[in-house]
Amino acid sequence: MKMHKKFLTAILLFTALIPINTAQAQNGDQILDGIGETGMIARYLFDGNVKDWSRNNLHAKYQGNEAVFINDARFGKVLLLSGANNAFITIPGEALADTESISISGWINLRSEQPGQRFFDFGKDANNHFFAAPVGTTAQEGYQVLLTTEKNNKKGAVSPTITRNKWIHLAVVIDVPSKSITTYVDGKPAGEAKDILPDLKEVFGQQSGEKKLLYIGKSLVPGDPNLNALIHDFRIYRVPLSRKQITGIYNNSQKGINESSVNVGKSEEDLPHFSKTTPQLYNTYLIHVSDVEVETEVGNLPRLPSYLTGTYKNEMKGPKVRVLWPSPIDNSAVLKPGRYAVTGRIAGTDFQPKAYITVKGSGKSNTPNSTLEEFNLNQVSLASDDHGHETKFIENRDKFITTLAKTDPNSFLYMFRHAFGQKQPEGSKPLGVWDSEDTKLRGHATGHYLTAIAQAYAGTGYDKKLQDNFSKKMEYMVNTLYELSNLSGKMKKAGGSFVSDPSAVPHGPGKSGYDSDLSQAGIRSDYWNWGEGFISAYPPDQFIMLENGALYGGKNNQVWAPYYTLHKILAGLLDVYEVSGNKKALETAAGMSDWVYARLSKLPTATLIKMWNTYIAGEFGGMNESMARLYRITGDQKYMKTAQLFDNIKVFFGDTAHSHGLARNVDTFRGLHANQHIPQIVGSIEMYRVSHKPEYYKVADNFWYKTVNDYMYSIGGVAGARNPANAECFISQPATLYENGFSAGGQNETCATYNMLKLTSSLFLFDQRAELMDYYERGLYNHILASVAKDSPANTYHVPLGPSSIKQFSNPDMTGFTCCNGTAIESSTKLQNSIYFKSKDDQALYVNLYIPSTLNWTQRNITIEQTTNFPKEDHTRLTIKGNGKFDINMRVPGWATKGFFVKINGKEQKLHAEPGSYVKINRKWKDGDIIELKMPFEFHLDPVMDQQNIASLFYGPILLAAQEPEARKEWRKVTLDAKDISKSIKGDPQQLTFTIGDVVFKPFYETYGRNSVYLDFTLK
Repeated sequence: MKMHKKFLTAILLFTALIPINTAQAQNGDQILDGIGETGMIARYLFDGNVKDWSRNNLHAKYQGNEAVFINDARFGKVLLLSGANNAFITIPGEALADTESISISGWINLRSEQPGQRFFDFGKDANNHFFAAPVGTTAQEGYQVLLTTEKNNKKGAVSPTITRNKWIHLAVVIDVPSKSITTYVDGKPAGEAKDILPDLKEVFGQQSGEKKLLYIGKSLVPGDPNLNALIHDFRIYRVPLSRKQITGIYNNSQKGINESSVNVGKSEEDLPHFSKTTPQLYNTYLIHVSDVEVETEVGNLPRLPSYLTGTYKNEMKGPKVRVLWPSPIDNSAVLKPGRYAVTGRIAGTDFQPKAYITVKGSGKSNTPNSTLEEFNLNQVSLASDDHGHETKFIENRDKFITTLAKTDPNSFLYMFRHAFGQKQPEGSKPLGVWDSEDTKLRGHATGHYLTAIAQAYAGTGYDKKLQDNFSKKMEYMVNTLYELSNLSGKMKKAGGSFVSDPSAVPHGPGKSGYDSDLSQAGIRSDYWNWGEGFISAYPPDQFIMLENGALYGGKNNQVWAPYYTLHKILAGLLDVYEVSGNKKALETAAGMSDWVYARLSKLPTATLIKMWNTYIAGEFGGMNESMARLYRITGDQKYMKTAQLFDNIKVFFGDTAHSHGLARNVDTFRGLHANQHIPQIVGSIEMYRVSHKPEYYKVADNFWYKTVNDYMYSIGGVAGARNPANAECFISQPATLYENGFSAGGQNETCATYNMLKLTSSLFLFDQRAELMDYYERGLYNHILASVAKDSPANTYHVPLGPSSIKQFSNPDMTGFTCCNGTAIESSTKLQNSIYFKSKDDQALYVNLYIPSTLNWTQRNITIEQTTNFPKEDHTRLTIKGNGKFDINMRVPGWATKGFFVKINGKEQKLHAEPGSYVKINRKWKDGDIIELKMPFEFHLDPVMDQQNIASLFYGPILLAAQEPEARKEWRKVTLDAKDISKSIKGDPQQLTFTIGDVVFKPFYETYGRNSVYLDFTLK
């Protein structure tokens, strides 16, 4: 960027006096003042330390000799900044990495009127920064909030200097899409500046790794005095807080309430409003919608079709019509045989199609058997495209494989050794973020890492040096974990006491109860008292505390999902065992599973129900999946029983009598935390695989159908609710994505899509519905591929889909993991895993995805080479090497409405290929046979179900994102030809770059700047 001598200064001056107090989170939910924790970057209470209260662990640093805290009559302990040269706070620069908008609030009790003092000063340097000066600067009196860059433009507002010796609450909101800065006093707007910077990168830097100086109590301008004041509860949010949210913070402080439970009402402001009685998009031309007949069995709610056939004006060709059906909260309507009707609605119209339901008596459950198997990762390899170029799949794989190869396993073992009080190898460094010392989820990344290096080992047969690297990493990791687990519950020294029984673990030495203190001073390391087989990156206390009702949070009497972390570790150990045969990995997993069974088998069912339905604290990942898998490997019935202890009875079956719930097609997950529950469903399908109990299959199948039809965004992601006010939750009511979704805190938690793809491929092993692989393709191309940064393996947590959004990436060097950073290293080391499936008897092959690849079907001595430039071209070629008679089933995508054409050795085949099906060819294949498939792409719109004009544009399976030049608040308006939308679109299909007017559209997976995935479409 060219440097200029003149500066842009947006100045806001205001005073505020807002009483507040700081109660702790109710029900263990870190939902502060009705604002979901995903919206919070950091919170510094300054109540005796400078730690970050949020889960992001962006701990601050006091720059003087020692921070001084004093007792205050109002807030208890507060931070004293004396005004001395070194008396200030620094915040880690990553706190403002890739920040879109920002909100800052905090309490200050000023003790000096000297001008130039800074409450905070954030930026690159003295010329590019954002600061608050409580008593002004030498150039301007009054309280100033300035946004300063090296461009010539000025905006500002002025208010009196802040009163000394009085607690004042200050709040500033920078809303980049609105191009405004707003301040609030007592919950009411106090000042506003318009036409501010179009992008905060001008202030904080263009690259996420660029150095940022984030000071509390110190100016970036040389010569300015340091702050002389008391400070309390300093918060930074990554979202522009709304007036309603600011008012809520103020009102809650008046009532002595600061937090609320996860299922709070909608606290965010609504999206732009549209008339509920105005038909939009194709519904404008709709003249008739068909009714439908549906059958179900007693006790089971019917599965109503999300789309019905419609008739349009003037014989216009249009898509099937989205119907919004009521979603009962129980199955009372189907408790006896009979017939009844359900009335649906079509968004924006007065059409009311009916579903006539026939309820039949209970019959024998007809759930499918598993007929397919996945190929091992070492049997499928990714290939370059038809023109010899690396595909996005190879690019992403190599970013992750290369970085994984450079990682030090000791970083992933650091907290395990810390927990067991063992010496760290010289030079080893701990991970950060959610695996830092005082984080209660530490160890989760280790499980992801085990899976990733196992998959990398299996998939790098093309590079023996790389494969050997991962082999050594696996062996070292497993040996260390095995050694630690063998310490647990065993005598430390001859004659010493020990506790081998997992159900009898005592309190830590010198402690009167169990706690989750993991600090160097507070952690217990008496591993000989932990019971045999225990392995974790923290002592057993969190597991025991959860049994006793502990909730989610950062205090020492709270926990953070101990069974979630354990699932990652067990899954990783089993993955290592299955790719390498490492028996120590299996023994370690079995030993910890025995520990779990010893404890959980003694708990009443009511306690288990309460545990597994406790927000976050009771999140157990896919423990049921791992236990069922361990049973499948060992045949030991104990692990089947352990898996059943993880049945989420309330969600799965409604109650202990199994009278409703998902098994009966009742939506019991609305408003719940999405990724707390999706892995449980993955576990349910695994339970069906080993137990053959139909209700487990129904839980998984019903959940999948509801999620994809009623909760899904266009990229294939789910969650991101405004109601409840939590970006990680499913919306409060099904099929109300516009009314209750699009959270300002983000949508589409990437690890949720990772788990949805796992569920999808598992279901496909039982039921070869093309819609399953249509969804898989959608989520793979438009979320998983799109979640990775351009030049590194940094990846997304949430993927925002509002107007002119920007993806935010993290963890480029694999040194600090969130949940989504963890699943990312798994996703990108197994990108080849669902391209092909085979029947168990090796008599049939399924070609699910059209990705350049080579399949080594060793069981038949057959090799299949898929050569294609898909999706930049609409055809692919399968070359068969080897001989034999078998079926080849090829997916006819649901979007392939312009035909699906098959040639064998150049000869056109006459086949019935219905979109959304599989076409089967049975013949005796000969070496060198070539199958050519062509599936012409076309443009189509994917509307939000309850607001049809807000839609995404697709070309075939590929989501096209509008490339935005700057931030915007409103949806971009686009008009298309009603009879043929392609007439309004120009561009080059082979580059997948198109234009509508002057707006450029590119694949979302190749979009790294500002973009709009959803637009406001009109048909004319």
